[in-house]
Amino acid sequence: MTAPLLSVEGVSVDLPTPRGALRAVDNVDLSLAPGGTLGVVGESGCGKTMLSRAILQLLPKRAKLSGRVMFGGRDLAALSPESLRKLRGPELAVVFQDPMTSLNPVLTIGTQLVETLQAHLGMDGGAATRRGIELLAAVGIPAPDQRMRQYPHQLSGGMRQRVAIAIALSCEPKLLIADEPTTALDVTIQAQILELIVELQREFSAAVILITHDLGVVAETARRVIVMYAGRKVEEADVGELFARPLHPYTVGLLASIPRLDLLRGEVRNATDRLQEIPGMVPPLFALPDGCAFAPRCNRADDLCRRERPVYEQKREAHWAACWHSDG
Repeated sequence: MTAPLLSVEGVSVDLPTPRGALRAVDNVDLSLAPGGTLGVVGESGCGKTMLSRAILQLLPKRAKLSGRVMFGGRDLAALSPESLRKLRGPELAVVFQDPMTSLNPVLTIGTQLVETLQAHLGMDGGAATRRGIELLAAVGIPAPDQRMRQYPHQLSGGMRQRVAIAIALSCEPKLLIADEPTTALDVTIQAQILELIVELQREFSAAVILITHDLGVVAETARRVIVMYAGRKVEEADVGELFARPLHPYTVGLLASIPRLDLLRGEVRNATDRLQEIPGMVPPLFALPDGCAFAPRCNRADDLCRRERPVYEQKREAHWAACWHSDG
């Protein structure tokens, strides 16, 4: 059996607040093989981005990390800042949600690409420039030599995200973390960016963690899916299994809230066919209810759910969930 490229073992992240410590990520485990694709899904505030920052070791200064993040046999939490700096880029890369915050607005696209290649691969200026042009062409940017001389504000949102992907993949990393890479883009550009990530993953043989609130995005790209709620992992399965036979009521609600073409055409046959929503909101992490965090929003909840936190356990083959009333 192939050893995992990434193994997250019992990771929790505590953040200090005026109301006391806030647990943004609560005892999360995950594993990703080389070349694999993992989707991490949940509403805003479920801990997805904080989990990615724990993997990247880019947590806020006062955050407390417990558990282990093993990458290529190394515990990232035990590495020095200099060792982590050398690791990010050549082996571990990230594409953030908003490219305007990840690209330097006062440097040209070319400068940012060239500096990355020189810092991590030791290329001279000429070779780095030629490679930068090749990378921009590879991510579908027209007239790449011209774009090298432009600044981020001169490009559209979709173009900026393509540049961010080009920079992230410039050193051919083993793992790419894409944190909501299509959120700020229109639907057509979203599809192009997702297709691009899949194509480049095949070309570079990189493993990918795709963080999103959209299960439709996961269906197109991921092989395995983790569903998070209130900082906790509540379900995990292969993507086909999750869509066909979801176990946790939260996952069922997320799937029911995905727009369907037949419903958009008005082909509604009964009440259950209508687009549904999950009532209420994710509870604040500093005031989680006793028992199951999803209980206040769940139509299956009973006294047991409100009293005791459900055990996260295997319900079917390669399918785990944390629910007292799953039909596994």
